[in-house]
Amino acid sequence: MSEETFENEAAAAEGAPGAGEAVAAESALGAGEAAAAEGAAAAEGAETPETEPAPLPLTVVLASGSPRRHRLLNEAGVKHVVRLPQVPVDETLEPDQLADPAEACKKLAERKAGAVVQELLAENPVGMFAVIGADTMVVKDGQIFGKPANLSDGKHMLRQLSGATHSVITAVSLWLISAPDAEKLSMGFRTFADESLVTFKSLTDDEIADYLRKGESFDKAGAYAIQGEGRHLVSSVQGAMDTVIGLPAKKLVEQFPDLLQAK
Repeated sequence: MSEETFENEAAAAEGAPGAGEAVAAESALGAGEAAAAEGAAAAEGAETPETEPAPLPLTVVLASGSPRRHRLLNEAGVKHVVRLPQVPVDETLEPDQLADPAEACKKLAERKAGAVVQELLAENPVGMFAVIGADTMVVKDGQIFGKPANLSDGKHMLRQLSGATHSVITAVSLWLISAPDAEKLSMGFRTFADESLVTFKSLTDDEIADYLRKGESFDKAGAYAIQGEGRHLVSSVQGAMDTVIGLPAKKLVEQFPDLLQAK
């Protein structure tokens, strides 16, 4: 279950670089190769053979400090570096945005990737770069469950999830920057959201308290980690497990196979 958007113009996500600028957007990773340095124009009438420009080397940048997303990319065979924005990303959303969790999730993924893109562009990079941002939300009955603020909040979340089915939505925003030299730049991005359904066992208060004591709840949406001890809370998963963990890496590589060519 997924939905996606594709931007083929320079206007980027809210607060992200490129908005309003005359920057051509590329529609696929392979398009970056076409942005390599142009060969010198041959004299009129000359039969100088055209030389095919060498493809630009691709660097994949994960705009997340999550060790889970880092591991999932590694397991998918995508070589990458991790880079966090120097200034924390504003994750506040307006009520109308929160009314559509998938769109809200995509908006945050775009902000996270866009913040790193902005800093990268300020360095006048040369080469081809794919910047990946992601955000994960737990949603039940239209209510978004973020990371618990404290023990009481975590207990409240797990009680609501107990014995019921909820959605886990992970959005991914991939930005392509093609810069054959400091004077030439093209940029585009694509954002998609993938959804899995998770059903919890019926949990007693003692089971919830015992799980919270394990300490893995406090940096996880919905107050549980399915890749850790939280798997014992779950009775079934419908959809991709990596989406629940925090990055639909398999789908990402299927849509952008050139990521596997990263150096």
